[in-house]
Amino acid sequence: MISMTFKARKLLDEALALPPEERADIAAVLLDSLDAHEDEGVEEAWAEEIARRIQEVESGAVKAIPWAEARRRLHQVLDARKRP
Repeated sequence: MISMTFKARKLLDEALALPPEERADIAAVLLDSLDAHEDEGVEEAWAEEIARRIQEVESGAVKAIPWAEARRRLHQVLDARKRP
């Protein structure tokens, strides 16, 4: 785990004891707080990227896969990188 202060660790432990929906809400607020410090053009760039990806899916240029399959593939890639 990453290094953090006692206060931060205590707060994290308390947050992890919350139900999943409340943890997700806290995570979203924390991420939003980081976004407030990003360049102004970042949000617009993400909106354009999202629109482009939606168009690719809707046109059939790319095919969506279930999360379980995507997760399995990601684990395969990460496991392969761990091997010498």
